[in-house]
Amino acid sequence: MSTTRVIAGVLGAAALVTPAAAHGAVPDKLADRYEREYRQAEKAGGEPGRHILRDDVRRKGGGVREARAGEVRRSIAVLERMQFPAPPAPAAAPTAGGGTGVSSSLAAIAACESGGDPTAVSPDGRYRGKYQFDQQTWEAVGGSGDPAAAPEAVQDEMAARLQAQAGSSPWPVCG
Repeated sequence: MSTTRVIAGVLGAAALVTPAAAHGAVPDKLADRYEREYRQAEKAGGEPGRHILRDDVRRKGGGVREARAGEVRRSIAVLERMQFPAPPAPAAAPTAGGGTGVSSSLAAIAACESGGDPTAVSPDGRYRGKYQFDQQTWEAVGGSGDPAAAPEAVQDEMAARLQAQAGSSPWPVCG
């Protein structure tokens, strides 16, 4: 008798196929919602990128690990925004050199992260503002106070600094 059959007999066949086992510590309801939002984002023409429940999350030094519930919740918020076209962005104010204040890549990141809303706050409150900064990153690029309360021009400047330092990697889904 195979090991699988023994385990199935001891634990019950359902234990071998439950979504909870496939998704680690992510609750079934949350995993189901992620799956649904991912499919809807694809159907809406979005490019949701890496499926963090199926393909796991990449580690900084290489390799992968299972997604955590908080990461899945944040990804769900991004997937939901991908299902609706972003409102047209207001024209960027001209700078002293005659150009615009925000690059097209930062405008796309802002549209994906927050719908371009400088007062946006993630459901868990950790990511804030037009570019969904966490407090540590915001302060590391020279921001002070609450990113969601900062003037939009300041958020644009801090995002430009971050992009100059790290490229699009700080925005793994939208960058």
